[in-house]
Amino acid sequence: MVNSRVEASAVAVTGGGSSGRSCAGCGGRIADRFLLFSMERYWHTRCLKCSCCHAQLGEIGTTCYSKGGMILCKNDYIRLFGNSGACSACGQSIPASEMVMRAQGNVYHLKCFTCATCRNRLVPGDRFHYVNGTIFCEHDRPGGALLHSHLTPLQGNCMMPGQKVC
Repeated sequence: MVNSRVEASAVAVTGGGSSGRSCAGCGGRIADRFLLFSMERYWHTRCLKCSCCHAQLGEIGTTCYSKGGMILCKNDYIRLFGNSGACSACGQSIPASEMVMRAQGNVYHLKCFTCATCRNRLVPGDRFHYVNGTIFCEHDRPGGALLHSHLTPLQGNCMMPGQKVC
């Protein structure tokens, strides 16, 4: 079972010195003057990195996210899982291992990415229209208007455990 719990964790910089603590990233002894404490573990400042962009998290902010075995910066977390880590249609959590659909910065379960009119599920390759926060298939777009429509085929994003997603 994949852990779909999301942790937003503070990144605290503390004095290290000769603490004898081990780094959660590399396993080495932390003898640096400063170390990071995040997710109930200690890290070398160089070892606490985003799993996607590899940015050193202590340098870019005070928060990191952990989901599905990945440690993420805020930007990559939002890019992969949306603002809340929940489906924009049903509000339920989206496991890190689940394929998702995206539209206008929102993230959806596959089963929830449906046309508001006919309730047909949209799949990668389907054309759709996103009008005032509502998804429509190409056939049911309101008034045939092309404003805010997506004229390219829909693409899904698969996130599987152990597979690089960035």
